[in-house]
Amino acid sequence: MVMLATWLLCACGHDFDDKISESSYAVKVSSKADTEGAILGQIIIQTLEHNGIRTIHQLQLGDTQTVRSALLAGKIDIYPEYTGNGAFLIGEPNDPVWKDAAAAYAHIQKVDAQTNQVIWLTPAPTNNVWSIALRRDLVDAHGLNSLGDLARWLNTGKNDFKLVASAEFVKRPDALKAMEQAYGFSLRPEQLIVLEGGDTSTMIQAAGQGTKGINAAMVYGTDEAIMSAFNLIILSDSKGSEIVYQPTPIIRESILMAKPRIKEVLDPVFRSLTAQNLKKLNARVTLESVDAKQVAIDYLKEEGFMK
Repeated sequence: MVMLATWLLCACGHDFDDKISESSYAVKVSSKADTEGAILGQIIIQTLEHNGIRTIHQLQLGDTQTVRSALLAGKIDIYPEYTGNGAFLIGEPNDPVWKDAAAAYAHIQKVDAQTNQVIWLTPAPTNNVWSIALRRDLVDAHGLNSLGDLARWLNTGKNDFKLVASAEFVKRPDALKAMEQAYGFSLRPEQLIVLEGGDTSTMIQAAGQGTKGINAAMVYGTDEAIMSAFNLIILSDSKGSEIVYQPTPIIRESILMAKPRIKEVLDPVFRSLTAQNLKKLNARVTLESVDAKQVAIDYLKEEGFMK
């Protein structure tokens, strides 16, 4: 909060492109290539448009690194990120700060503003943590309710475990590798189906239907309704191997200086995005096949942010 207050005090004397402040300037909104990214991206777009801030969008642009690079290069202006990804973005994957929601937000907010002129707005009050979910028949047959149970079973060598996950989840030190280190197991290459994108709905469906022998899927904390529909059970993480991921709009400093109302209108919207609300929104897109734009509009109307 101190960093943001300092920015607000200094904003009046900071130079920025005058064209950005003009009403004709369209704020470039983007997101990652997954279901929740599309929903949050549309929530940002619809909120800004409703409040007279023009936008253009490049939603579902790619993975974390792709979207982040576009932001730093000025190709996009704002997108929904997750606080825990700060560990990866600023190269501090082993710092315990990322496992505390408030501390993680304060840390990435300060470092990103100072180093990259990127401002983190108000986060949603939920933790969209990475997890592993298994088919219910596998859980029941082998008593697999936690990551500890999974490690025990995997280390017997007598199993047909096959996990579908994103390349980020498999490669990053704060994701699957953190689970393996905390619980003492190691997945072999033949036990992994690695996808480039992070669309968990596809992974959940593959595991639920047993596609190509897949019986486990990488999931997010807000995927509960989707998992239930495909009879998957999330494994508990009693050791807290994973870090906290709060959805948060991040924006280039020059854009926010020119258009400070962006913060004013987005902050209350993201404060309303509880875990329960995000689960419902994800389920509408994935299970009911409702377009992300319509889901965003309906939500904003229901919550009183749009008429």
